[in-house]
Amino acid sequence: MTIAHLLEDFGMKTPVEPVNSVSEELVEEAKLVSFEKGYTAGWDDAIEAKDKEATRVSAALAGSLEDLSFTYHEAQTQLIEALDPMFKVLTSVILPDTMAASFGHHIIDQLNEMAKGQINEPMEVVVAAGESNAVRALLREEPRVDARVREDANMSRGQAQLRVGQSERELNSEALIEAIRESIEAFSYQFKEESNYG
Repeated sequence: MTIAHLLEDFGMKTPVEPVNSVSEELVEEAKLVSFEKGYTAGWDDAIEAKDKEATRVSAALAGSLEDLSFTYHEAQTQLIEALDPMFKVLTSVILPDTMAASFGHHIIDQLNEMAKGQINEPMEVVVAAGESNAVRALLREEPRVDARVREDANMSRGQAQLRVGQSERELNSEALIEAIRESIEAFSYQFKEESNYG
């Protein structure tokens, strides 16, 4: 025997009907609307998060590129400043000495080139005062080149006029060195101006 008869029954004996009964279609429609709202909110959150991340990455990349650009610009400026004294030594000492040492050989090379196709034409070399003996000594070493050498007091050191038949050519190592010096100075000046004014 159970003890159920001893306990009071608080349950309702008559079935209760719901006051407002909602149709299944309305419930499904509400679920769909709720799903759409949730999906749209999730999509919007994802796009917003993606945009924030893209903005953050772009800002970080821009900062890195700016730092890199500054570092590159700084390194380039230091390099040019370090090379400037070397360029000055190059154009004031090394190039003039090198040109002076090779000037006679350069004359012979030019005469050989000019003589191509003009085999039996007379050759003449006009140099500055005091340079003819060095040129004659070099010409003696070249049996193919038979040129008359004379000096001109109006010519400066490192200058020569070459004639083979009707062809003429002028050599001017001083002008070449000066052109190189001016090019280097123009490059340095332009670089410094760009550095100062960006």
